[in-house]
Amino acid sequence: MKRGLEGPEPEERPTPAGRRNKQGIRIDPEVEATHEPRRTVISALVAHEPGVLSDVSGLFSRRQFNIESLTVGPTEDEDRARITIVVEEPDPGIDQVEKQLRKLVPVISVRELEPDAMRRELALVKVDAEDPAAVSAVADMYDATAVDSSPETATFEITGSRQKIEAAVDTFSQFGIREVSRTGLTAMARGTDQTAGADLTAQPADEAKYGDYTQPADDD
Repeated sequence: MKRGLEGPEPEERPTPAGRRNKQGIRIDPEVEATHEPRRTVISALVAHEPGVLSDVSGLFSRRQFNIESLTVGPTEDEDRARITIVVEEPDPGIDQVEKQLRKLVPVISVRELEPDAMRRELALVKVDAEDPAAVSAVADMYDATAVDSSPETATFEITGSRQKIEAAVDTFSQFGIREVSRTGLTAMARGTDQTAGADLTAQPADEAKYGDYTQPADDD
């Protein structure tokens, strides 16, 4: 006599897709799907005080985020500074950058900027100047400003997008580049759009510290 619940035999039952984690909970395959990295700019408004930059850079180092550049400078408010971060990560990684930044006490606001945000970088390029006329012609192409010259070299200041800077460096390379120094990118939202996000210091203590993220700081 057959006993037990009615239904198909075990080998005939459908098997859910996905693997189980250490707790035995099945993981949705969509969650584990591979996400292509994308390059974006995150702007953080922080308290202008000693140690802020080391706190932020230490966060990136611990989390092993793929940071392309990080710049910091004063704002219109002497008590606040702006950190501009260029990050290249899959979307889950970008979300983590923002959430982890919001947990840092000196951080006032964090926001991912829109693709049309104004983005600028400054570079100093020192090249051999054996052919001054040709070097000057290339400088004019990229609106570069001569900031130093000698019988052997010329140094130009170039301001613009990352693509413009890289194109200028590539073109100047025909003369022989001696040195390149780049500032990293800074950015600002267009029009009346605020570059900074919502002020975390104006929110309740728990919400300001964690936002919509409630996992412990040590969790990824």
